[in-house]
Amino acid sequence: MSKNQKMHVKIGDTVKIISGFDKNKTGEVIKLYRNSGKILVKGINFKFKHVKPNTENDVGEIKQFEAPIHHSNVKLN
Repeated sequence: MSKNQKMHVKIGDTVKIISGFDKNKTGEVIKLYRNSGKILVKGINFKFKHVKPNTENDVGEIKQFEAPIHHSNVKLN
């Protein structure tokens, strides 16, 4: 039973990361996840996903994507 959280940022804001691996980096807010209190910042918090080939002709790959971070770990820039 998660409740929608009030966030101090909105889509299009430029924010600075204040904690975590990407500390002191800046980026633009792309998406808000209000039910979990997380935001997606462009160019921040990259994760890797290893994808196995599905068929014999397919090739496996490593996909890189941006993962959401909690809104309390950013401040407006």
